[in-house]
Amino acid sequence: MSVGLIALLDDVAALAKVAAASLDDIAGQAAKAGAKAAGVVIDDAAVTPRYVTGFAAKRELPIIGKIAAGSLKNKLLILLPASLALSLFAPQAITPLLMIGGVYLCYEGVEKIYELVAPHAAHQHEAELASINPNAQSFEDQKVASAIKTDFILSAEIMAITLGSVPDSSFVAQAVILAVVGIGITAAVYGVVALIVKADDLGVAMAKATSPSPMGRLLRGMGRALVVGMPHFLKVLGLIGIAAMIWVGGGIILHGFEAYGLGAVSHFLHETAEAAAHSLPAAGGVVSWLVQAAGSGLAGIGVGLATIPVISYVVTPIWRRLKPKPRSA
Repeated sequence: MSVGLIALLDDVAALAKVAAASLDDIAGQAAKAGAKAAGVVIDDAAVTPRYVTGFAAKRELPIIGKIAAGSLKNKLLILLPASLALSLFAPQAITPLLMIGGVYLCYEGVEKIYELVAPHAAHQHEAELASINPNAQSFEDQKVASAIKTDFILSAEIMAITLGSVPDSSFVAQAVILAVVGIGITAAVYGVVALIVKADDLGVAMAKATSPSPMGRLLRGMGRALVVGMPHFLKVLGLIGIAAMIWVGGGIILHGFEAYGLGAVSHFLHETAEAAAHSLPAAGGVVSWLVQAAGSGLAGIGVGLATIPVISYVVTPIWRRLKPKPRSA
């Protein structure tokens, strides 16, 4: 009896070691997959702060919380099961779906540029599209909904990159890795965004330091610099966010075409980036990334410009005809 118990305990210990090794392996694979998605994560962090500019300070964190909750729902309740199902039953559908998302990002980004260049025409264009989102109850709701839609596309890219990084893992391991990466990236992105948008409040608190010591004077100086500099930083970050949507969207579309054997533009960009990197070896990685981002951005601008009239003159009229008419009282 005691020998049997010892043997049972040995078996349990062996299973525990296997489980621990599996967890370590999953953690390692999740870290590698998250690193591969880092480019999209940076774009996500740059895009999001523009959705909370213009609101009262007390609404900033609640809005970020709403967007973060929507992002988690996107990743865990929609994209995770959808990614696993597509990888099992229709892997060929992943690329075209990502390309459709890329088109949406390009459209959103170019529309924001259109708003900066021709605000009156852009507001008229938005008024024409207002019927597409009839359920938004307030400006804040519209901003949150728009942020969650944009996050959905970026999250889809993150989940696709993650899934593509672990093609040989078991179904359960893939599910766990997708969940770990989704939760970790959401916490990181929206934690950074919260720090960015509340930095001016921190600056006000630092500027009120009353200590006459050198450290007190340093804190007051840093606080005043934060208060003065953060509005300008947020404007710059907003522009980076617009650019990020365009170059990420353009990159998704170019990679999609490459998957279908239409990779001439992608290959040209890659070769140009390699040549530029070799010409400046001290900053080769940065130069290569800049060239590819610029090329993807130009492609994204082209797609966005082509999409705006399609949305205005094709999608919107069709939507207006198909949507239910409000019942008369």
